[in-house]
Amino acid sequence: MNPGQHIEVEDLVIRYGAVAAVGPVSFTVAAGQQLTLLGPSGCGKTTTLRAVAGLEKPSAGAIRIGGRTVYDGARGIDVPAEARGLSMVFQSYAIWPHMTVFENVAYGLRVRKKGAAEIRERVGAALDLVQMGPYADRHASQLSGGQQQRVALARACAFSPSVLLFDEPLSNLDAKLRGDMRIELRELQHRLGVTSLYVTHDLEEALAMSDKIVVMRAGQIEQSGPPSEIYNYPRTEFVADFVGSANLIQGRIRPDLTRGDAITLETPGGHLIHGSAHGRAVGDRPSFSVRTVHLKLTPQAPAHDTNVWPVTVKRAIFLGDLTQVHVEWGGRELVVRQTGMQPWSEGQAASLSADPDHCILLEH
Repeated sequence: MNPGQHIEVEDLVIRYGAVAAVGPVSFTVAAGQQLTLLGPSGCGKTTTLRAVAGLEKPSAGAIRIGGRTVYDGARGIDVPAEARGLSMVFQSYAIWPHMTVFENVAYGLRVRKKGAAEIRERVGAALDLVQMGPYADRHASQLSGGQQQRVALARACAFSPSVLLFDEPLSNLDAKLRGDMRIELRELQHRLGVTSLYVTHDLEEALAMSDKIVVMRAGQIEQSGPPSEIYNYPRTEFVADFVGSANLIQGRIRPDLTRGDAITLETPGGHLIHGSAHGRAVGDRPSFSVRTVHLKLTPQAPAHDTNVWPVTVKRAIFLGDLTQVHVEWGGRELVVRQTGMQPWSEGQAASLSADPDHCILLEH
């Protein structure tokens, strides 16, 4: 496998007629890094990926791979897909059922006019990478979904691309296999040191597999950064809500209780909630994001009194690893997700609390 090369996307715009589907967007994928474009259906993430691959014609901007310009709208450069040195793994696998596993993986090498000995060596190495060597002579129609996905991955790796592109490659697999394949793909990407651009709408997938996440909405970038930053410090209501479950709490600023980064809001229900600005300016519609897992629900009030409120349990939903509890808090409903065996019943009085460091001021 070639050492990974960096990807630069600068002010990329993709239009369909008068409608701007994407952009302008800019991001960089460092060599050997995996960057994930995350967002809901229709946000432009796959369109952006296809533009990097050379399968979609942008309207403006520039794309560079390893320092080489493969698209520049202003200079009229548009290198065809087959000359960009990329390989792509599709959601649909794109496996030919009438061919054997070996022939599926060898196809791209034959198109590139490689010799028989080199094809045998490269296909064998690629199949071994994904633990599919024993299946080389089996027809693809006889494979499970997970095995077909492995063959698609082997085919992508066979000609040693410097960049791998993934378009929701695990979305057709069942939940258990999807979880296993996430780990395998991540380990493979690390082992090969290949630069990867990955598209998904699945939050867990993005958090588990990425060095960096770019959250997209309506063709624009809402926020980018490492997974822990995106999850713990969302910048906007959209990111807070899309990247994990969060309670969004609006209120008016209490200047008498606000000092520097320590912000206090008073909610319409009359509750005071103390949080952190994390260096962000307070807007004209201030609100906090509080992750459902960062709220604590207890039968009795804790010893401290900061961000502690009496609440009433409305309902509790058992989710296996977690219990989701809905509580009435100052005339509105908040959601708490917690582990443990504590039983909750409708109408039960309880105490709700939150660490101010986990109450994150949002930008608008």
